[in-house]
Amino acid sequence: MRLGFTPEQERFRAEVADWLETQLSGRFKPLRNLKSQSAMPEERRDWERAMAADGWSVIGWPKAYGGRDASLAEQVIFAEEYARAGAPGRMSHIGVELLGPTLIAFASEEQKARFLPGIASGDDYWAQGYSEPNAGSDLGSLRTRAVLDGDEWVIDGQKIWTSLARHADWIFVLARTEPGSRGSKGLSFLLVPLKQPGITLRPIRQMNGEAEFNETFFDGARTAKENVVGGVGNGWAVAMGLLATERGVSTLGQQMGFIADYDAIVAAARANGAIDDPAIRDRLARAYAGLKIMRATALRILSAEQLPRAALTQKVHWASWYRDLGELAMDVAGQTGEVALPGAETMPRMADLFLSTRAATIYGGTNQIQRNIIAERALGLPREPKG
Repeated sequence: MRLGFTPEQERFRAEVADWLETQLSGRFKPLRNLKSQSAMPEERRDWERAMAADGWSVIGWPKAYGGRDASLAEQVIFAEEYARAGAPGRMSHIGVELLGPTLIAFASEEQKARFLPGIASGDDYWAQGYSEPNAGSDLGSLRTRAVLDGDEWVIDGQKIWTSLARHADWIFVLARTEPGSRGSKGLSFLLVPLKQPGITLRPIRQMNGEAEFNETFFDGARTAKENVVGGVGNGWAVAMGLLATERGVSTLGQQMGFIADYDAIVAAARANGAIDDPAIRDRLARAYAGLKIMRATALRILSAEQLPRAALTQKVHWASWYRDLGELAMDVAGQTGEVALPGAETMPRMADLFLSTRAATIYGGTNQIQRNIIAERALGLPREPKG
């Protein structure tokens, strides 16, 4: 396959790069190279609205829903330039990249008209209500339940690892709506307003000092009867459709951002002399080669415009590479990477990178679970016996 880009696509790249440079050198300069996922929320909301106003927020969506009908190549280009420019992590990621495409595929026309415009404009923010304390990778064991009471669903239960929930307006919740059902049966995909008395958020303090994630408690929370996507009891199909999106194009921007982390490690190695260590140079070279291979592999898989069996390997591939990059960061930093200076608001960049990358092999499906998926769905091996 061809991994290069046409002259027309390169003109699109120049347009993207010019817009990003203009914005991040002017009004939004404080957001450039912002690594925190929870800092400066109001400024990042303004950034989302500016992207929407100039037509850059949902470029992969159909034009009928506010997008640009951008091709896969154009979405790749945008992700590359966004990362290269040092643009901030998107507060609207869950709505734009995960829920939006899922609604377009599964929702009724009334639901699309109700929820898509707010996502596209940067006015409505979403959180994901999947994982529970005893239902992470094994999502089918979830216990959160929803019972229909007149014209509303009443929801009770707990979700965990809800990213940026404190800044979100809505949450999509996978809940058990059929009493006595088990596994993937009897689940429904509900759209629930977050700002209501029946919902309590509890921030989860991470090792690096951030509180990007939250525990979310539902105690009689309510949402309208019509806020079920894909039909009552069909939540598993909708949830799996969303996860296919999460592991497809939406991860590309994240992977493109890895180059900034790699460059920071190289700069640190040059600054403290670690670059002169042959072992460090060898690991830097291997990491760079891995980065290029990862990009080429992602493009090759995504160019099929579907997720073939090979795509199932991608999560294990990039998560393991990123975890190893974090370990390289600490070896480059040495002892100075383990100490934060008195009064410092943030920890050293290499330490923060190390702690952040530890989660890569866990979130979105652990490496162990992903290997089971590869074995069963890609290779056709027998399912692992249930203990």
